[in-house]
Amino acid sequence: MTDLKAIDVNPKTGAESFSHQDHKLPFTLLDFWSWSQSDLLNNTLRGILAEYIVRQDLGIKKSTRTEWDAYDLKTENGTTVEIKSAAYLQSWTQTKLSTISFDIAPTKGWHSETDEYSTETKRQAHYYVFCLLHHQDKKTIDPMKLEQWTFYVLQTQILDEQKKNQKRITLNGLLALNPTKCLYGEIKAAIGSIN
Repeated sequence: MTDLKAIDVNPKTGAESFSHQDHKLPFTLLDFWSWSQSDLLNNTLRGILAEYIVRQDLGIKKSTRTEWDAYDLKTENGTTVEIKSAAYLQSWTQTKLSTISFDIAPTKGWHSETDEYSTETKRQAHYYVFCLLHHQDKKTIDPMKLEQWTFYVLQTQILDEQKKNQKRITLNGLLALNPTKCLYGEIKAAIGSIN
């Protein structure tokens, strides 16, 4: 019988070579990452980058990301966090700045440990961190410069009370809920101060 348990993913270094029939090929995992992951303004990759930035700020030790889990991050004390990102600028040609809004739709969360979906449609995490890449100059935008980001921390309970079945929220709608506004280095304290 084939073992179909979850694979324990270990972090790669980027130096790993591709191979064919036990022969190393002249390209590495780092080459693939450079080819596929260099556009940090891409909506999908920017969202993953935002997760990583918040992970670093929260001091989470888990070494790899779990795709499609019910929530994005889990702290050492078990607090779960959902990360959402938005930006005024995209890597493609724009005629105007992007309108800022975030996905807040309740979901049936999938749990990687059990390969099961929850039966209840709800918001899965204890907190949301809304990550806004606020910089508005295409010549100088750099998502790795963390001073170009603003973070808004909000308890999920507030979303559930004020925006029960709403699927998206604009920046103005979010600000009306009085989230805790933070810069990088302040997110962990913001979540701790809300508890």
